[in-house]
Amino acid sequence: MFAASLGEMVACLIRVPTEVVKQRSQACPTLGTRKVFVETIRQEGISGLYRGFGSTVKREIPFALVQFPLWEFLKVLWSWKQNSAVDSWQSAVCGAFAGGFSAAVTTPLDVAKTRIMLAKVRLWNNIAAKTNGRGMSLYRDAKCWSNSAGQAA
Repeated sequence: MFAASLGEMVACLIRVPTEVVKQRSQACPTLGTRKVFVETIRQEGISGLYRGFGSTVKREIPFALVQFPLWEFLKVLWSWKQNSAVDSWQSAVCGAFAGGFSAAVTTPLDVAKTRIMLAKVRLWNNIAAKTNGRGMSLYRDAKCWSNSAGQAA
């Protein structure tokens, strides 16, 4: 389990910046992924891409610690019940159930991670102000982001 946890932490070095840009782009789709990425770097630096790294790791490790042992247990149980090894489709069904259960258990951690990643509202309000009426959609997006982040800002 230690190796799996360490692997999750290393994977988060790639996953978190991607997730930050994805979450912010989804919160305000008219800004566009490229604009979100560029403005995050410009306003917050590289560290802005790693906003929520700790909360993401704290979500990923419990997810994996629930998912993989449950997946293995379900495969063993199914194999025991049918008295033969599970087929690949049966393993996939076990994995889907284990993943769904793990996601349900870790949803509160995922919500916290998302709120942390969207919490930099002032940045996007600054972008909207700098457009000087040229892009009302940017202002609307900044407000959208603000509403998405809730009280996390």
